[in-house]
Formats: sequence, structure tokens, C-alpha cells
Amino acid sequence: MLQRVRQLLELIRFSHTVFALPFALLSAVLAWRDVPFRWRDLAGILLCMVFARSAAMAFNRIVDRKLDALNPRTAGRHLPRGLLSVASVATFTAICSLGFVASTLLFWPNRWPLILSLPVLFFLLGYSYAKRFTSLCHYWLAAALMLAPIAAWIAIAATVTWTPVLLALAVFFWVGGFDMIYACQDYQFDRAAHLHSVPARLGIPTALRLAKLSHLGTVACLLALWHTAQFGVIFLVGVAIVAVLLAYEHWLVRPDDLDRVNVAFFHVNAVISIGLFLVGLADVWISGFSG
Repeated sequence: MLQRVRQLLELIRFSHTVFALPFALLSAVLAWRDVPFRWRDLAGILLCMVFARSAAMAFNRIVDRKLDALNPRTAGRHLPRGLLSVASVATFTAICSLGFVASTLLFWPNRWPLILSLPVLFFLLGYSYAKRFTSLCHYWLAAALMLAPIAAWIAIAATVTWTPVLLALAVFFWVGGFDMIYACQDYQFDRAAHLHSVPARLGIPTALRLAKLSHLGTVACLLALWHTAQFGVIFLVGVAIVAVLLAYEHWLVRPDDLDRVNVAFFHVNAVISIGLFLVGLADVWISGFSG
């Protein structure tokens, strides 16, 4: 049983939860400046994020299992190798989906999380088919992750303001940019398999240039968030550090050298997401303490 659980966590790359969860938590922290804190809201955010992402990743592995078997980079994944059965992963997907919907009840009497749970879930699962018909699949993934801060805000405040929207847009451009970088690894396979991506359609150099533009959008949205959410110097310094880290990410990856894509993809972006949450939390805490 423990081995099966470990394999499922490896299958969905549970460690990659750090990409979206910190932004949902940062959105919640900002909402709690005006709405009373409840422990069950925090539990609801954590459970919804884990269940939703796990369902989406497991479903993606099912949908892509035949393509993964043909791609040398992904042929070692659990389903192509037969380490897990399709039935077991499908059961896991169903359990996580039900867990996500059930977890929205923790926000009661706010009904919006429950009302929106199924549309959100279908949108997350739909990403798995995006690269079969659109080169903008990177931004479908980006839109899926940008829902995290907006959903957290709605769950707590039952409304939407510019603060979560700007944070969500920062996530949108950030994820779209780094997913384009990541997709460069599969440039040749995607073209051969007639799959859609920006690198496959426009080439790796153009994809990397578009990723840079997308990340410039991230910095612009974070600066707008700094102004709109009335953050202080700490968050502004954090935005500057994020800009440096994004520049470093693009320095690591070059059209003729993709060997360090995984370093750029996970390590740098994990520091960005967790670090931005921590500086945002520190800024809010110190501002509240000073006030």
C-alpha cells in the first residue's frame, strides 16, 4: 500500500504543487486583511488545491499514456512502464475529483466554491486535450493555475476585486512563459506526432523570445499588484528578486542548449512561488503590526 501511494505521488509529481499553492495562500492572506480568519477556510484551500491538482495530473497521465510511451523523455513514466494500471489511476482521479468538490463545503455558508467546483474541475481536466488542437496549450495550463488565487479569494470573500485578478494575471504570464520553455524539450517529438505547441509551430528560438515577453508581463502585473494591494517595500524587493530569477531562468536555457531546462523549470520557479508568498506574508504581517 505504501509503495502504491508513493507511486501515485510520483505519478502526479506532488512536489510540483508548490507552483500554484503559494499563490492561493497569498491571495487568502490578502483577503484576510478584510475578512475574519477561519481555520476551516485555510483547510479548505489546502484540500481543494491538493485534490484539484492531483485529479488534473492523474487525468493527464491517463490521456497522454500512449503518447508518453512513444516519447523517449516520458517513456519511463508509470503508466507506459506498467507500474500502475489505468484502472487504479482512474480510480485515484475520481477520488480526488470527489474530494475537491466535497472540500468546497468547508467554505459554507459561502456557496460559490461549491457552485463553481464542477466548471473549474472540467476546465482543469480539459487541459489534457489542449495540445491536440491548439498551440496556445501553454496558456490553457496558465489559465488553470491562475484560477488558484481567484478561487481562494472568492472562497473567503465571496467576491472578486482587482487584487486577486492582478495576482492571477501574474501567475498566468509566469506559467505560460515557463511552460513554453519546458515544451522546447519535446520540439522534435511534437512535430513528428502532429501535436501543437509554440516551439513546434514557431521554433525554439521564437518560443524562448515569447517566453521572455510573457515573463515581462509577470513582472508588470506584480508591480501593479504592489500598487493596488498597497504592499510595502518588502514586497517590492521581492518583485525585483523575481525579475532577477526570471532573467536567470532565461540565461540557463538557450536554443542550442536545453540541458538545464529541468533546473530552470522546477528549482527556479519553486523559489519564485514560495519566495513571493513569503515576502507577501512578511509585508502584510509587518504592515499590520506597524498599524
